[in-house]
Amino acid sequence: MSRRDSRKQLQEGLKELRLPTMRASCPEVAERARADALSYEDFLLVLVDQERDVRRQHRIQRALRASNLPLEKTLATFDRKRLPRKVDAHVNALLEGSFLDRCENVLAFGPPGSGKTHLLCALGQELIYAERRVLYRRCDVLVQELLAAKRDLALPRLLKQWSRFEALVIDDLGYVQHSRDEMEVLFNLLAHRYEQGSVMITSNLPFSRWEEIFKDPMTTVAAIDRLVHHSVVLELNIPSYRLEQSKKRQAA
Repeated sequence: MSRRDSRKQLQEGLKELRLPTMRASCPEVAERARADALSYEDFLLVLVDQERDVRRQHRIQRALRASNLPLEKTLATFDRKRLPRKVDAHVNALLEGSFLDRCENVLAFGPPGSGKTHLLCALGQELIYAERRVLYRRCDVLVQELLAAKRDLALPRLLKQWSRFEALVIDDLGYVQHSRDEMEVLFNLLAHRYEQGSVMITSNLPFSRWEEIFKDPMTTVAAIDRLVHHSVVLELNIPSYRLEQSKKRQAA
C-alpha cells in the first residue's frame, strides 16, 4: 500500500473513531516524528496527548457554561491582600479541592462589599479548571426554582439533578426575607445535600440572625447544624471594596 493510501485510510479511520484533533494534527506530527526519529510509541503518545488536552479544554468550557458562575469574578481579579491571613490560608487549602471529596461546606460571612461573592465564584471557577463540577445560584433565584419544582411535583428530580454537582454555590443567603414556603424548600435542599455534596454559601447575616431566614427556631438550629458539621468558615470582616474604590475615585 502506498503512503498516500495509508494516509487516506488513517484519516478515514480517525474520523470514524471521532478523534478530530488526532486527525487534524496527524500529518504534521508524522512529519516531525520522521525528522526526529521518534519511536512509534512516542509518535502515538504525542497524538494522544493532543487529543486528550483538547477534550479536557472542551469539558472545562462546557462545565463553566453549565455552572452559571459570573465568569468575570476570577481569582486573578480578586485582591487577596485584603484578606485576613487566616482566611487567605483557608483559600489556599480550598483551592486543592479535597474538601469536595469530604462533602465539606464553605460559609463566607461579611458585610456588603467585602468580596464574599467574588471570592467564592473565583474558587468555583478554579475548581472547574481542576475538573470538578460546580453550580452557582443567587439565593432568591434558587428558592424560586425550588418552589416551581415543588408546584410541578418535580422537586425530587431537581434535587437529583443538582446532586450531580460537587459544589452548589448559594449567593446572598438571607439577603431577602424568605416566606415559610421558601424556607421549607431551602431547608429541604440543605438537608438533601447534607454529607452528600458541598454547599458554598455567602451571607451578610451571622448565625445569630438566621432565624430571620428560617422563621422557626428549631428549623434554624437544624439548618445551621447541618451546614457547620463539616465546614470551613471564612470571616471577611473587612471594609467594602466598592466603597474603598469610590473614595479613591473621588479623591483623584
